[in-house]
Amino acid sequence: MALTKQKPRTIDAYLAGVSADQRIALEKLRKTIRVVAPKAEECISYGIPAFHLNGRALVFFGAWANHCSFYPGSSTTLKKFRNDLKGFQITKGTIRFSPDNPLPITLVKKLVKARIAENWP
Repeated sequence: MALTKQKPRTIDAYLAGVSADQRIALEKLRKTIRVVAPKAEECISYGIPAFHLNGRALVFFGAWANHCSFYPGSSTTLKKFRNDLKGFQITKGTIRFSPDNPLPITLVKKLVKARIAENWP
């Protein structure tokens, strides 16, 4: 029987498997999300850390080989903050950043608040 790498079941387990600098950046992100959405539930969704609120996906984040990512879960929200995201690589649903150039806390707060307003007016 071949050995397989077990998928993390919690955000803590996920973060234990990433580099120290990524862990620090993602812990700040996690803490900021928790401040803005204290009732959101932490989980692993699609293999990465996520927050759900009222049974619906709120935001996601993850660590990759050469960057970290924040997924606002909405291209509408991402477009709304496009000017604030200069200096970061963005795609339709992803914001890429590095541990040495993390997303500003104030911007993360705005993104999470926008997602809450978008889904729960």
